[in-house]
Amino acid sequence: MHLFNKIKFSTPESVELEFTLAGIGSRALGLLIDYHILGLSLALFIVVWLTISAQLINIGLEIFGSGFALWMSAIAFLSLFCIYTGYFVFFESLWQGQTPGKRIAKIRVIRDDGRPVGLQQASLRALLRPVDEFLFIGAFLIMLSKSEKRLGDLLAGTIVIQAQKDNKSGSFTISQEAKSFYISLQKVSDLSQLLPDDFAIIREYLQRRSGMSKKARYSLSIKLAQQVKSIIDLTILPSDISADVLLEAVYLAYQQPDYEV
Repeated sequence: MHLFNKIKFSTPESVELEFTLAGIGSRALGLLIDYHILGLSLALFIVVWLTISAQLINIGLEIFGSGFALWMSAIAFLSLFCIYTGYFVFFESLWQGQTPGKRIAKIRVIRDDGRPVGLQQASLRALLRPVDEFLFIGAFLIMLSKSEKRLGDLLAGTIVIQAQKDNKSGSFTISQEAKSFYISLQKVSDLSQLLPDDFAIIREYLQRRSGMSKKARYSLSIKLAQQVKSIIDLTILPSDISADVLLEAVYLAYQQPDYEV
């Protein structure tokens, strides 16, 4: 396994996105945190279940016979498995590829094409997790695979990347108009709809626009601005705000804590 492996995607706008793969260390940290949370949840369920089932079994044995205890045990094991898998499915679907552990470890699951994971991908990863953890099969696959995928990632078509945002403007400058406009932009738009890969496209454009021809820069900025307006539900835009200024303002506003995904 290479340290700091990177993967690249090309968007329909001809913008190349580059992500850094999470690596076995970050993934292990995230999983350790998740298992502590999950362990507490399972322990709480077991305590509640034992309290309730102790009374139900006594009643059920009198009505249904000895088979009732086996049914109760089967229901308990099924419930434990649902909690175990449901934890990962719920959070990865709701938090766009992150569980509490992944969020703390600053990593995220995305699809192979750079899009956010959905319910199907999250479910496949969760259902195959016990297989990956058997004899550390998943860990070996992550270390030996160039794309650092465990079995669940291979079948679900996902990868795990570092999710840290770049809070610096890099090689580009932000105009004064954008610095003034982004504050009001937060009030008239829904920036929570902007996904990490959307943000990455905006950042890539702002970093590379200085090397574009005037015509290509104008065309791409207009196209990106129209798409961003649709995503963040921005219906009214002041006439003096150009496409570049809008993209710069969105770049600034998205990095504020209130809009962190």
